[in-house]
Amino acid sequence: MASRPYGNVRWNDGREGYDMVIRDPVHGDIPLTKELQLLLDSPEMQRLRGVKQLGTAYLVFPGALHTRFDHALGTVAMAGIIMNSLQAKSFSISPEEKRVVLAAALLHDLTHIPFGHTFEDERRVFSRHDTPARFRAYLGAGGVSRVLDRLGLAKPVLELLTGQPPRKWMASIVAGTIDADLMDYLRRDGYFTGLSQHYDDRVFQYFSLEDDELILDMTKAGLDRPDARSETVNLLRLRYFLTERVYYHHAKVVAGAMISKAIEATVEAGLREEKLYGFTDDGLFRYLEGQASSQGLGSGVAELVSRVRERRLYKRAYVLSEREVGPEKRSDLIQRFQTLSGRKMAERALATELGLSDHEVIIYCPDTPVLKEATVRVRTTDGLFSLDDPRLTLGREVRFLQGMYAGLWRLYVFVPAGAVGRARWTAEAYFGEKSPYLPKSQAGEA
Repeated sequence: MASRPYGNVRWNDGREGYDMVIRDPVHGDIPLTKELQLLLDSPEMQRLRGVKQLGTAYLVFPGALHTRFDHALGTVAMAGIIMNSLQAKSFSISPEEKRVVLAAALLHDLTHIPFGHTFEDERRVFSRHDTPARFRAYLGAGGVSRVLDRLGLAKPVLELLTGQPPRKWMASIVAGTIDADLMDYLRRDGYFTGLSQHYDDRVFQYFSLEDDELILDMTKAGLDRPDARSETVNLLRLRYFLTERVYYHHAKVVAGAMISKAIEATVEAGLREEKLYGFTDDGLFRYLEGQASSQGLGSGVAELVSRVRERRLYKRAYVLSEREVGPEKRSDLIQRFQTLSGRKMAERALATELGLSDHEVIIYCPDTPVLKEATVRVRTTDGLFSLDDPRLTLGREVRFLQGMYAGLWRLYVFVPAGAVGRARWTAEAYFGEKSPYLPKSQAGEA
């Protein structure tokens, strides 16, 4: 990887006004102002050193130990490059606006709890990390709050992160569709999982502003730019590639579901979301182990945590895709099993039939994956369109990718290795659908 910041326009070539330079394995040297350094040194930001960016993916890709802290630094660097690219095109960005965007970029993942995407998006146990209430809770108290108050950034940063900035483009750089967040994690996740997929630095040249909105300009000198079209589609392909290979890998999924199953037992015993706000990954594991003994939750919670720690994961016994059930039944299954009560009832019924403990059967049924980046607004010689607009030539390929995303959806039933064979037939009877999945063996698979 390069030993310098990516981007044809660096975010501070001369580093004037920067007090710290951090060497990043993905982007090279990342210079930080004194303000950003003060925010970085807050206890709340330092907690992110203990929250892995990809949750349980390290059980599949051993190098995937990078953290939300690392990603926050990369997002700052990408936000700076995007703003410098805009300024190089003579768009006006004031020093104050730049301060706010960079601070927000650094803090944009401050609200992440350990394994948050599993708990919030896949299992729907807690609310999403990026809700206004969560941002107000994290930014309204503690060390980071005091720093923001002292710098006069508390109000504008909170407004930006909750979607109410003074100018729309400011929020779009940090949390839009194709944004600084995406530009960092595509490279960072690929690097640390060892998957050699890249995008070209030239993509930073395409960022533009129109009607106070961050867009991609696919024109130059009155002509459409084929390179802009192909490189933008390449970004979407890379996003799909990582989703298929990493984010939806079945071993990562089952490990996350096992942790979530342990969390769900503690939620039923009275755990509130706010309790997790200060935890790191390991802190959450230790908390769950402690709860198992102190709250009388039985051996199930402790066993689930121990199995994940030691990579003794449950196995796939039953798998359904949209190909088997169709879009209408898929929606029905999602509606039924995205709720804790719906999952618990079915899991308990299957466990009883199989003679297993309640914690030994897990149903995993996420929402249908979507490619939100496909909705980015792009300027062509024919006008301003959403990237997936059917009137665009490249819209056809984008919509094909959207269809491939939907094709990643799976409903799983996970059980201990010794119960795989029995669980398959039991699940087929329960769901009324034959599964095309053929387990390798009841002894388990990688």
